[in-house]
Amino acid sequence: MTELRKRGGGGDPSSPDNTSDQEADGQDRLGLSAEAEGDLEGECKAHTPDMPLGADNTPQCLNRALEGLSSRWKNWWIRGILSLTMIVGFFLIIYLGPIMLIFVVMSIQIKCFQEIITIGYRVYHSYELPWFRTLSWYFLICVNYFFYGETVADYFGALVQREEPLLFLVRYHRFISFTLYLAGFCMFVLSLVKKHYRLQFYMFAWTHVTLLIVVAQSHLVIQNLFEGMIWFIMPISAVICNDIMAYLFGFFFGRTPLIKLSPKKTWEGFIGGFFSTVFFSFLYAYLLSQYQYFVCPVEYNSETNRFAVDCQPSDLFVIQEYTLPAMAQNILRWETVNLYPFQIHSIALSTFASLIGPFGGFFASGFKRAFKIKDFADTIPGHGGIMDRFDCQYLMATFVHVYIASFIRGPNPSKVLQQLLALQPTQQLSIFNTLRNHLREKGMLPPAVLEAQ
Repeated sequence: MTELRKRGGGGDPSSPDNTSDQEADGQDRLGLSAEAEGDLEGECKAHTPDMPLGADNTPQCLNRALEGLSSRWKNWWIRGILSLTMIVGFFLIIYLGPIMLIFVVMSIQIKCFQEIITIGYRVYHSYELPWFRTLSWYFLICVNYFFYGETVADYFGALVQREEPLLFLVRYHRFISFTLYLAGFCMFVLSLVKKHYRLQFYMFAWTHVTLLIVVAQSHLVIQNLFEGMIWFIMPISAVICNDIMAYLFGFFFGRTPLIKLSPKKTWEGFIGGFFSTVFFSFLYAYLLSQYQYFVCPVEYNSETNRFAVDCQPSDLFVIQEYTLPAMAQNILRWETVNLYPFQIHSIALSTFASLIGPFGGFFASGFKRAFKIKDFADTIPGHGGIMDRFDCQYLMATFVHVYIASFIRGPNPSKVLQQLLALQPTQQLSIFNTLRNHLREKGMLPPAVLEAQ
């Protein structure tokens, strides 16, 4: 897109930017016919339009109540009121249970995808080329079909075994997913228009990168949820806390700019947000670890056709006694302290949320600056679009998924059982005999002679 802006916007042909473009053109066109050169020239001459600024959709009642304040304080109050409203909504959704959380994640994913694709569509539509938006949404459906199909196969094994149509879809799920994607790929090739090939491939890449950023990471959010609601709630809450506290510290104490991509971000806000987030997460982890509803893996109960969150909590959520280092003993006058092991993990999660997570926001800021827009959309007054609020969450979700896989999760018995049930009876019997002999060697089953007696 930058290339299109430079070439369409004119400027000094002797400038370094234009010189590099001319050199790139010369390299691109080696061996091309005059007709092909004309195609490329026509493609690059048009000027990419600037994105329109979002409208102010702040409720009139808020505008009237805050009309006497300066713009700085007015924005502070609007952001604060809307933030509290979203936090209350978040806890309400948690109360409604896992299935509602899954639907909310899907809705947020679709809205974020729409906001990013709309930016590309406004550029693309100016060329009056076919199928970009249609193909973008088609690929979204294909990718969601693949990811959610994998989720059904992993976590709804009992239901799948009971329903013949589902069994067929799960058995050939990846082949069906690939076939659907292949149909979209062929549609894209057929949509290529002379003189606009390069731009169309830009947009094809745009769609796939958006799918990678939004859809793939949304799938990881749901995977984290099935490990236990605490792995869903804690990371999201840590990012929310860091956003709020960094904003407050920056608003009241900020003096030193942090990064040029976000001029309003300050070191004071960054550091204040870090310590506040670690402290909040440590206490919040202690609170959540006491309830089975939050710590038990989310599993589908085929008898009740509902999600179940009832289990014997793992050692991660059982109080343990820890001996403090000598220096801490001298300061606190305590030799030991009782903690949930998850509280220690919460320090790692909150550290990532406050030190690395903001780079997701910086990435989004760079993206918006590239297209000269303030926000992805104007869905939430004072905050921008949904993507503006979830730019850090997606990066956090990926970290949590990797963290669980690396340090927390062991083999999943339900997945192993599901795979066993899908085998032929002779294969199942062979595995049964092997497992029985293994348990006898471990002394967990009596020897075969005693069994015969």
